[in-house]
Amino acid sequence: MNADNSSEVPVPQVDQPAVLAAMELVMKWGQTPGGPEVLQMALGALEPQLNREHEALLRKLSMWEKADDQRARAERERQQLQFRTTSLIVGAILSVAVLAAGVYVAKDTWWLACLLCGPSLISMAAITLLRRHDKEAMRSVADAAKRATSAASQTQTP
Repeated sequence: MNADNSSEVPVPQVDQPAVLAAMELVMKWGQTPGGPEVLQMALGALEPQLNREHEALLRKLSMWEKADDQRARAERERQQLQFRTTSLIVGAILSVAVLAAGVYVAKDTWWLACLLCGPSLISMAAITLLRRHDKEAMRSVADAAKRATSAASQTQTP
């Protein structure tokens, strides 16, 4: 459309299947006795059925959307559970390994054992196993580790 004939209706392309079917339907109705009045009555009778079919289709689409949402939610929950389980296992293995390393080196280097079994172990366990990191708790653990280290260093000197 241009500015001169902006009121013109665009002409559909005749090679489209929907346009061909519509033109064929109009040609058949044009040949029936009664002409456009009969077509208008037929379309008026057909409209409630089309509305019911449309509403049924909308309900079906809504149910499909809800089912897709439920599937996506179930998949997210499954992935979160798998992640939590994996991190729990890894955290437990790391905590046991650090604790074992601290006990192993306790005879020779007490200060390394205090570091391994002290705040680093507790903070790693809190983060990986409990999924929490509280600054106040970590400060109190660090203070306790400092006191334990200083007490251990005073007893170790011959």
